[in-house]
Amino acid sequence: MNLKQIAELAGVSTATVSNVVNGNDHKVSAQTREKIEKIIQETNYKPSIIARSLARGESKMIGVIVPYLLDNEDFLSNPYYARVIAAIERYIRVRDYYLMLRCVRECTDIAPLLNSWNVDGAIFLGVFRDEIKNITDRLDIPVVFMDTYSAGDNIVNVGIDDYRGGFLSASYLIGKGHKNIALVTPEYKPDGVIHERYKGFSDACKKFGVEFKKEDVFITDTIYDKAIKVGQDIAFSKKKYTAVATFSDVVAFGITDGMSPFGLRVPEDVSVIGFDNIPEAEIRNPRLTTISQDYRGKAEKSCELLLRMIGGEKIGALNYVQPVQVIERNSVKEIV
Repeated sequence: MNLKQIAELAGVSTATVSNVVNGNDHKVSAQTREKIEKIIQETNYKPSIIARSLARGESKMIGVIVPYLLDNEDFLSNPYYARVIAAIERYIRVRDYYLMLRCVRECTDIAPLLNSWNVDGAIFLGVFRDEIKNITDRLDIPVVFMDTYSAGDNIVNVGIDDYRGGFLSASYLIGKGHKNIALVTPEYKPDGVIHERYKGFSDACKKFGVEFKKEDVFITDTIYDKAIKVGQDIAFSKKKYTAVATFSDVVAFGITDGMSPFGLRVPEDVSVIGFDNIPEAEIRNPRLTTISQDYRGKAEKSCELLLRMIGGEKIGALNYVQPVQVIERNSVKEIV
């Protein structure tokens, strides 16, 4: 069954049937619309989504890009990504959009695919600044970036106050009496999320007179299994740390579990603070003290801005920054 056959049964033009199928039936009489809808129901006609998108000039698809993942990695390795993607999907689903998810090693790899998918818009998670121009030059669709530092670039970005997050992490531990603090972080470029958090952390140590050296920094990817190894390294470190700061809750979990087999308990022997406040932080033992960001609000704001742009609104350059805060639980001990 196709549109032409339905039109013949209803005694109307294919254009009239198309208008009813695509919801553009304001010019169709109620009697005709009911007649067409009854035929569609009786014949179990299922309109092609592709054909409908071509007729409307839109695909109702949103592309979501997770960059810098290796071939043996996936977004589920990082619960933060999983939560953000889930929040995006939920937001666009209730607005009758579909999610097209792609994990890539390099952001530039995705432009041809996005163009061929005919998506209405795209959200990029955590892109380095030196790739922004290449992306925007090659795409002719609305794009919103998340967690992207882009001073001087004409983009729409939604992020958090990463500098304050790093500053709060260090100052909270120092306020609890800790002076021998290790920082576990991914490698970072001269700009970006991790750079801002590191700078805030380092500045807090300087402000409160706590010595913080290069050897106090432990590098790891934001992956639980790799963080376990770093936890073991900290357990055997010559410097007896009383606290460990991380820039991800999942890394904090790995650090805690990596130290445990060697007799280091959290927080009795070593305190640990995370970053993100994913739901798992609430149910861990001990419950994780962390720097909270509203990842759901960030995802929803990104979707809101993108849909406004798809609808024709000219937003221009925008950097929307959400606040962060300390969530105090049981993984940090006060040193008297």
